[in-house]
Amino acid sequence: MNLDPNSFPGRKRRTLTNGIFGLAEYLSQPLGLLLSAPYLLRHMGAAQFGVWVLASAAVNGGNLLSTGFGDAAIKFVAMYRGQGNAAGAGRVVRAMLSINLILSGLIALGLWSLAPYAIHHIAHIEPSMQLACLQSFRIGSVLLVVRSIDSVFASTLRAFEEYGPQVRISVCARVGALIAAVVLVARGRGVVDVTLATLCVSALAAAAQGWAMRRALGRITLLPTLDRGTLRLIASFGCLSWLQSLSAVIFGQADRVVIGVLLGAPAVAIYALCDQAAQCIHGVVAAGFHGLFPHLSARLETESLAEVRPTLWRAFRWNAMLAVLIGAPVVVLSKPILALWMGRTFAQQAWPIFSVLAAGSALLAMNVTAHYALLGTGRNRLVTSANLIAGAAMLLAMILLTPHFGTVGTACGWLIPGPVTCVLYLPLYRMFRTRPAMRVEPSIATALENCP
Repeated sequence: MNLDPNSFPGRKRRTLTNGIFGLAEYLSQPLGLLLSAPYLLRHMGAAQFGVWVLASAAVNGGNLLSTGFGDAAIKFVAMYRGQGNAAGAGRVVRAMLSINLILSGLIALGLWSLAPYAIHHIAHIEPSMQLACLQSFRIGSVLLVVRSIDSVFASTLRAFEEYGPQVRISVCARVGALIAAVVLVARGRGVVDVTLATLCVSALAAAAQGWAMRRALGRITLLPTLDRGTLRLIASFGCLSWLQSLSAVIFGQADRVVIGVLLGAPAVAIYALCDQAAQCIHGVVAAGFHGLFPHLSARLETESLAEVRPTLWRAFRWNAMLAVLIGAPVVVLSKPILALWMGRTFAQQAWPIFSVLAAGSALLAMNVTAHYALLGTGRNRLVTSANLIAGAAMLLAMILLTPHFGTVGTACGWLIPGPVTCVLYLPLYRMFRTRPAMRVEPSIATALENCP
């Protein structure tokens, strides 16, 4: 891989291609689940399907926390790429392996140990499903560690703006896991076997991602390291990045936990299907524009704010247009969409939930350009603060509304994060308006490396 900071051929084409790859990676999982959900729900039953959703929520939430320094990996590997420093990029990768293994190991141990208590005293799990739920949670704790390793390799490839290999592997793994789930359920197997199959597929995917990363970065020893300078560098950005992951857990998993605690696993199954479909609105926009983050991180090492301003303006216009064009039809046509997908009975029961969730997702999608632009310019403190405030307000609304309005009340909590996080456009506008010819500050890495 060429690390020359002046070699960025075909920037627009590369950014567009990476956006398409990012979109394909995101869509692979929800589309696969949307296609397989009717079959899985019908043959597994609402109770067992709900257990699968709860176990997946626990694993996904833990994975977000254990890989919360992933933005730091993208930021600093891309920065070193902009400087032409392959050795620095390698040090970041090895340090990230150490951080992710420590975090995922601790979280996995907690999930393994606390699973029996959660099943018996928190979630409304039927007695006949408690053993299967316990086994699924414990398999998921191992899956969490595997995915944390995979995340380091995937983030490195994204930092090199090489989304193609990483996305192909990720899509194959996600589709393969869903195919395995359908086949196992068709043969009469349950949620434990489905979770175990997911673990096996994920382990193969992690190995493939590591191989692809070594091809991009060159010869590198993939052993964890605790180099103090590199860890200090990552912590300078990554601690706030981890807090953003905490807010993502609140955004993405807290609603299922609230429903599971207050209403039980069957209610989680109905809500999760609507939520999975509605969150595609934000997910599609976020995945399509993710390439903006490493792109800006690399360019701003050698270019001024004025030179990247047209890129941001174009990104914002496309961002706003896509959020409206994708979100509005789903909000208006939620009932016929659900009837076509899951049947009229399901649609009659769930369409209000789907409409509210779709509106919340469309509002949240409006902030994507500001989110990635501020991360790329190093203003992650602003992003973190906005996300934490939005997540806390959303969770509070869900806790207050769910006992009175059921799953519709939970869905209403999603109307809060979008307006709150869109406030991020104000500091972004001020930055580019008041300092049009200014370059970004000297890189954090340079400052730290010059320290005794």
